[in-house]
This record gives sequence, structure tokens and C-alpha cells, in this order.
Amino acid sequence: MEETVGNHQGETGTVSDIQNKMATKEHAKIVEGPWNHRMDSEVTSSKVKRTVFKNFVNPWKSWTFPGLIDFIKLQRTFMFGERNLMKKPADQEELDENLPVVTPDWTSPPDDGIAVTWIGHASVLARFDGISVLTDPVFSNRCSPFSFAGPKRYRPAPCTVQELPHIDAVVISHAHYDHLDKHTVVDLNRKYGSNLRWFVPKGLRKWFESVGVTDVVELNWWDEEVLPNHDNVKFVFTPTQHWSNRGLHDSGSHLWGSWCVFGPNRSFFFAGDTGYCEAFQEIGKRYGPFDLSAIPIGAYEPRWFMGPQHVNPEEAVKIHQDVESKKTVGIHWGTFVLTTEHYMEPKTKLEEELVKQGLSEEDFFTLKHGETKYFS
Repeated sequence: MEETVGNHQGETGTVSDIQNKMATKEHAKIVEGPWNHRMDSEVTSSKVKRTVFKNFVNPWKSWTFPGLIDFIKLQRTFMFGERNLMKKPADQEELDENLPVVTPDWTSPPDDGIAVTWIGHASVLARFDGISVLTDPVFSNRCSPFSFAGPKRYRPAPCTVQELPHIDAVVISHAHYDHLDKHTVVDLNRKYGSNLRWFVPKGLRKWFESVGVTDVVELNWWDEEVLPNHDNVKFVFTPTQHWSNRGLHDSGSHLWGSWCVFGPNRSFFFAGDTGYCEAFQEIGKRYGPFDLSAIPIGAYEPRWFMGPQHVNPEEAVKIHQDVESKKTVGIHWGTFVLTTEHYMEPKTKLEEELVKQGLSEEDFFTLKHGETKYFS
């Protein structure tokens, strides 16, 4: 049963009755500032299903959650299929050639420029307008609740937490282990302490406090928040089509989403982890264009299972277009074996789709692990 809600015009009903469409200016926390955004655009609010725990669910018609039979079928594919997810996807020499790891360059970008460094998987460091933002940091060897089992890195992190430069904020897209790593969070908190602001989805604040993080802000979709000591920098939590859990019984107890970051001159969009849905057109209409985006391109096969929750390269390009991104770095590939596509296929398929769409590899590019790209 769905929770009864009211929209900004005073109408009440279930989320389905009002099609879960709201111009959330009166409902979300909005930050006033120098930005010229289209705040009267229609957007889709987060959706809660009335259960004992009032869990978050996807409002998109394009969403389906796999059933038990699908999970069993997937495990058979992983165990007996063409690709063994328990092994490295290639020998070391081939990996070193196809996915080299380089030492990051932490040289500051020009005053009016942007620097982006790919640390691996969904972890990037974006630097612009005098601030540094780290996304979904994972520096551990495994993305798993266990140190001895679970997906293991086949490309090492290009640096340690201790080798990172100054960071102002971390954004977390959701609670899955390949995006939220306890050991990395503890290490970052030990290094930066209260000088680092954490922006997290609604429902995750208690988890961060339980591991010792105190400077943490949780937001709902379309909520906005300024960065401490930077009144002209704001963070906005925006939707994706995904799900979130840490254990067997907490699915939907915390939200998932993407992040928009706006400085006085530049903007950055982090798509997190997502299937394709209409949310990205809404984000583009309200907040686009973006100077830089980080959009997932990998972990998408088999499509019958992964389609609703992970975009493929073709859909990643659609997101790039929907949010009106000027430059995009492809993420969520080349680090952990999570799905069954060839480990280099995301890059190849991305390049093919860019040709079809009349875009260049300068518009939507990939980086080596540790590589930094500068834009002026």
C-alpha cells in the first residue's frame, strides 16, 4: 500500500494518484544563490511504500526488481557461464596494457578550469572553483562485507587515502558495497576529520555516525545544501533508478541517487549507479547544462537482470545528452568483476555509440586508473 501524500497544489492522494509528480520547490530544501536554475520545472519526488519500515521504492515505470528465480538463474550464469566472476578477467600483462594504472597528478586546475581524476570504479575526484569533491570512494581490495570473499580488485587503486590531496566534500550515491566501503570511510575520517563534509542519501546518516563520522548531511531527492564556508557552492541530491541495502533485511531503508554540485562558475554531475529512466531529463531541464559529468558505462550484462539497475554504454550516452553534459567521464567499469560482459567492452561499446550519435571521444571519454584530465 502506498503512503498518502499531498502535492504542491494542495491535492492529496496516493503517490500513484498524483503520478508522483511534484514541482518540489515548496517541499524540498532549496538554497538561494547566484545560480539561474529552472526551479518551476516538474520533477519526480522520492516514493515510500507503506510497510513496517516505510521503505523507499522506485517511482519509475521502467523499474522492475528481479525475483528469486532471477537471482537463482543469475547465480547459475555466474558459476557455469562463459565468464568466471571469481577470477581476474585477463592475465597481468594484458591488464597492464589495456588498463594501465598511473600515479595521480594533483596539480591544481586553472582558476576557471576543472580537473577530474579517475581513482577506479565509481570513485572520481573533481576539482573546480577552489573545491575538491570525491565520489563514492572505495580504496579497499574487495567491495564486500567480508575481507576474504566477494568481488576483488583486478586493478589496484592508483593511490592510498593518505596520498589524497585536500578534499572539501564526499558524495555517496547509495549503500551498496562497491560504492560505500566502511574501511575507506574510516580512513578518510581519520585523515580529514571534521574538515570533510559528507553528503549522503536520506536514511544513511545513522550508519555514518556509527563509524565515527560526525559532519554528515543526508538529503532527499531535490534537496539542496551549501558547503560550509562556501556559500556560493551548493550540492543537490537528485534521482536515479536503482536500490540500496547493506544486508539482507534493510533493502530500501535508505535512498539512492545522483549528485549535482554547483560552484560560482562551474558545475559537476555524478550519476552514481543507475538504470535508465526519465529522471535524467528532469535533471537536465532543471539544472543543466553541466560542465562535467561522471556517468556509469559498465556492469550491465546480462541485460535481462541488470537492465533496470545498470545502464549500458548506449544508455550512458543518453544520460549524457539528457543532463546536457559538456564533458563526461565514463565510470563504473574496469576495476571489479561484477557482471558478465568482457572487461573492455564498456569502452568499446561507448566509442561505437559516440560515432552513432555524432559525438567525439572528447565529449565522453574514459581515463586510465589515476589519470587526470584538465579542462579550461
